[in-house]
Amino acid sequence: MAVEPRVAVVGPLPPPSGGMANQCRQLVRLMESEGIPMELVRTNAPYRPTWVGGIPVLRAFARLLPYIWTLWRAAGRNQIFHIFANSGWAWHLFAAPAVVIGRLRGVKIIVNYRGGNAEPFLQSTTPYVVRMLGAVDRLVTPSGFLKDVFARFGLQAQIVSNIVDLTRFRARERDTTNDAPHLIVTRNLEPIYDIPTAIRAYARVRSQYPAARLTVAGTGPDLAKCESLAQGLGVADGVRFAGRIDNDQIPELYASADVALNPSTVDNMPISILEAYGSGVPVVTTDVGGIPYIAIHDRTALLVRPGDDAAMAACICRLLGDSALVNRLVEAGQTEARAYAWPHVKEQWLAVYRSVLDTPVR
Repeated sequence: MAVEPRVAVVGPLPPPSGGMANQCRQLVRLMESEGIPMELVRTNAPYRPTWVGGIPVLRAFARLLPYIWTLWRAAGRNQIFHIFANSGWAWHLFAAPAVVIGRLRGVKIIVNYRGGNAEPFLQSTTPYVVRMLGAVDRLVTPSGFLKDVFARFGLQAQIVSNIVDLTRFRARERDTTNDAPHLIVTRNLEPIYDIPTAIRAYARVRSQYPAARLTVAGTGPDLAKCESLAQGLGVADGVRFAGRIDNDQIPELYASADVALNPSTVDNMPISILEAYGSGVPVVTTDVGGIPYIAIHDRTALLVRPGDDAAMAACICRLLGDSALVNRLVEAGQTEARAYAWPHVKEQWLAVYRSVLDTPVR
């Protein structure tokens, strides 16, 4: 039997809940469930002592110094660093140190880059980021969108899909005569996810479906703004701000939904869309970033321009009034979701690990 590579996964875990943190947790958990050990080096380990987390400058050093020491030790036990990375300060504080320490210790480096802001980040940052990405053993992205972005900077990337654990997401029978439809948004309340557009769209839907409900599952700095908007539009009684819902409980939310909304203005490959597909929930989403790579208008989802709440509301009402359309989108969405199922993605990652070990250190 072939000996599996020794891999240290460098990345965040929930909380806070987010696409990268959930993907990191799923990768480690599912690999270990297959008997493949993975060492996890958290980029967001809890502060010790906890009071340090309330002091801005001190907390950076309190997390960074133990992180670097943990990386150094993990490099001595593993052959590969699998580094979850994204744009902004997270790259400089967490990904770049992992690349440098891995190189110093002779470890193979895989950078698993995520996030819809890659292009503006690479355009605005210092050239060292592009040089560093070009020197790693393998640059991996979950989407064709990011692969195309990196190509514009002379960087070659390989695609390994995001994970959708289809054992957790199941389609259910839906009531086509439902006059109290449940709309959901499973994105954080941050400016790039534009939750206000979903609330405005919901307010429009209420004129045709007065008993319609909207659940927003996420946390973030725009909570007060969104609550005020719902109040001002006179729909606060139908909007539930559920806060952070643990990823293990998300399938229950999808099972209760009639339509999933994604109003984001910046995106790469939102796992929330894929989870909706797997759950048999029709999707209305904006067409930004990498979304058109996984959602085709009128085939797997309905797409609108960002910020267009009127168009989003029209698409919602179209779905609520056309069961044949819903069935067609759901069937195509479930077919799309199977490409991201764990057995398929597991083999992709194992092939990357073995291939990297067979190539000379760059």
